[in-house]
Amino acid sequence: MPEEELVELKFRLYDGSDIGPLQFSPASTVTMVKERLVAEWPNDKKIAPKAANDIKLISSGKILENSKTVGQCSMPIGELPGGVITMHVVVQPSIAKAKTGKKVDDAQKKGICSCSIL
Repeated sequence: MPEEELVELKFRLYDGSDIGPLQFSPASTVTMVKERLVAEWPNDKKIAPKAANDIKLISSGKILENSKTVGQCSMPIGELPGGVITMHVVVQPSIAKAKTGKKVDDAQKKGICSCSIL
């Protein structure tokens, strides 16, 4: 049985630094990639994910779905065999999500906006 060719992924963080390249099987799910990324996250970063759900991966301008595999997400156009694929990483900690949701609720309660048609 022939061996699967591993896919090399590099992850670009919010500050322009990179993690990787790391090798993954094409059968690995995006969730598995996110879990490894959390484990490999540098300790010196101010913003760090606590879980895989805190991360969004973007490849070729598309947010990758957790249930998809690396093989399904890689774009064959412009890729060279054995090349490294760069993915962008967006970190949205669950605490920030909760705070953002609260601010929206407060703004809706105040009802400051009004319109006048003359």
